[in-house]
Amino acid sequence: MAEYLMVNSGHNRDDQASKLGMWLFLFTELLLFGGLFLVYSVYRYMNQEAFLQASLHLNIAMGTVNTAVLLTSSLTVAMSVSAMQKGNIKVSINLLILTLLFACTFLVIKYFEWSAKIGHGLFPGMEHYNMLEPGEKLFFFLYYFMTGLHGLHVIIGGIFIGIVIRKIKTGKVRPDRYILLENAGLYWHLVDIIWIFLFPLFYLIH
Repeated sequence: MAEYLMVNSGHNRDDQASKLGMWLFLFTELLLFGGLFLVYSVYRYMNQEAFLQASLHLNIAMGTVNTAVLLTSSLTVAMSVSAMQKGNIKVSINLLILTLLFACTFLVIKYFEWSAKIGHGLFPGMEHYNMLEPGEKLFFFLYYFMTGLHGLHVIIGGIFIGIVIRKIKTGKVRPDRYILLENAGLYWHLVDIIWIFLFPLFYLIH
């Protein structure tokens, strides 16, 4: 009995350290994107008309669908954590797989959206882009950089969730020890929150 309590206490300390480490990491990510949002806000204030005109080239419908997709994926990952806490391992795995499908859907929509812009020459270095006003060039540069960085986070989050699924299947993540699943959920919520800020900043200027 005493040995069990000692092992359980050790696991609790490890879990607490793991969660603290994740929160510290998320804080650094918020600082990164917070700085980018500040830079965007300053340049938008300095180039209001140019940013407005450039934003008209974005597809609001695609941006709205992607917002709904990510919000739903945050719901499924939260439900997965809840299912694991209740001992519903199979349900938890299925919800994580559904989250991955939503992540892939987001990336596919973003791929077609980027492809359409690139097809019209609206990418740094292309002929049509070089003919734009300086403020419009700046808008598209920030658009590609910030949404691209966010897309990279979506990919990393998807890989993280995939690793968690594998560990659940091997029994390393289970109802009595699910901190890795919880950390994956926290990271995915960060991805969602970042997009909630990106969507209105770029798509809903007008």
